[in-house]
Amino acid sequence: MPDAFTTRTLHVATGSRERVVDITTDCEDFLREAAAGRDGLFNIFVPHATAGIALIETGAGSDDDLLAALHTLLPADDRWQHRHGSPGHGRDHVLPAIVSPHATLPVIAGRLELGTWQSVCLVDTNTDNTDRRVRLSFLA
Repeated sequence: MPDAFTTRTLHVATGSRERVVDITTDCEDFLREAAAGRDGLFNIFVPHATAGIALIETGAGSDDDLLAALHTLLPADDRWQHRHGSPGHGRDHVLPAIVSPHATLPVIAGRLELGTWQSVCLVDTNTDNTDRRVRLSFLA
């Protein structure tokens, strides 16, 4: 029988532009092995101070809308006290207060219990950090 708790690190290259990266398939691949058909909880965590996890529809413009909304809420200008890095980088450090760095989702019979249009996405507005780690965990 598989372990009650399994965890793995996923590496995601986000590049030098702001991105919403759909990692649903990576999550499902992990659960196929880790959950092995069981019910439990899936936790996803980004151990970075400038990235988050969102459950959002992708491919129909919602991912671009999210980035646009974040630009409205968190403009990349000189208002931020945190000033190292690219201009406006201080806003990237506020992002996890709006787009949480973690999510816990139900797993039923080894599969993520997502809504019809929901995808698990990494949200990264930090153009200075092009490589991200994402911790995937399953608890039966």
